[in-house]
Amino acid sequence: MLAGDIYEPRKIRLVETDEPVLDPATPGEIIFQPELACLCGSDLLFFEADNPGYEPVIGQSLHEMIGRVVDTNGDRFQPGDRVLCVPNRHLGLCERFRVTENQAIPLDQRVAEDQALLAQPLGTVLFALRKLPNLLDEKVAVIGQGPMGQLFNLALSQLGARQVIGVDLLEDRLKISPAMGATHTVNASNQDPIQAVHEITGGEGPDLVVEVVGHREQVLNYCTQLCRPFGMILFFGVPPKTIDNFDIYTVFWKNQTIVTSVGPDFSKDFPLAMQWIAEGRVDVSPIITHRMPWTEIQQAFDIFSQRQDGAIKVFLDFPA
Repeated sequence: MLAGDIYEPRKIRLVETDEPVLDPATPGEIIFQPELACLCGSDLLFFEADNPGYEPVIGQSLHEMIGRVVDTNGDRFQPGDRVLCVPNRHLGLCERFRVTENQAIPLDQRVAEDQALLAQPLGTVLFALRKLPNLLDEKVAVIGQGPMGQLFNLALSQLGARQVIGVDLLEDRLKISPAMGATHTVNASNQDPIQAVHEITGGEGPDLVVEVVGHREQVLNYCTQLCRPFGMILFFGVPPKTIDNFDIYTVFWKNQTIVTSVGPDFSKDFPLAMQWIAEGRVDVSPIITHRMPWTEIQQAFDIFSQRQDGAIKVFLDFPA
């Protein structure tokens, strides 16, 4: 079968590798065959090879996907069942892989498959927000309006935030933000974002600042400056190993709280996200911008990583 091989930074190809096999010594596993997947900013940690500790191996990096169970030695699923599945260590860039059945949930048949797939990233957002206190009437700034920032807009608006302020450098992303729940947008490329956000919040600053930029740019100090005294910062974007010149002094004297988030609960977060989408509580379709065959994986990563052509969510179709 074929699998992805990042053979040098920003260069990826498909190569032959071994078929996965179920092991009788580890019951409760499935062989999963992807049908539709999409790229995530955390996949760029491997593709761009600029973050220590994320050295790619064959099969990396892909982890947001739906598809079919082709074999199992467990009792949760049967061959042919269609599920949302998350592989271990982002090792999903292959035609089939082995994984515990506890890292898959059934697809809801009421929703289109591309929207059902977005229950995975939305589930990570819900997991993060479950860590926070009541958000009703809160003023929130979401720093970064890529796919995850847009899903934070959506969830925060559903949870009753009074203001959801989307901040980004790219105007084409900010144009989508209102459809995803943002009440205000700030283009940081042509205005002072701290001044703009403080004006929007009546001079108080946000109660909550969500950092959803990640390793490429280090904006945590910016978030501490933006956040009001006694406010909270949700550090969601995957960080580098160390953050240069982190200003703990500001956090200390403003009595701020920093919350981190990684590792959603498969029994709660992904099923709830699937339910939200299937019941029509949220519309995730505005962020679906590109759909390509997985054989064009190099072009897909280029478009996504370089933010070309208004790309937000880039989908990959696998062979039947």
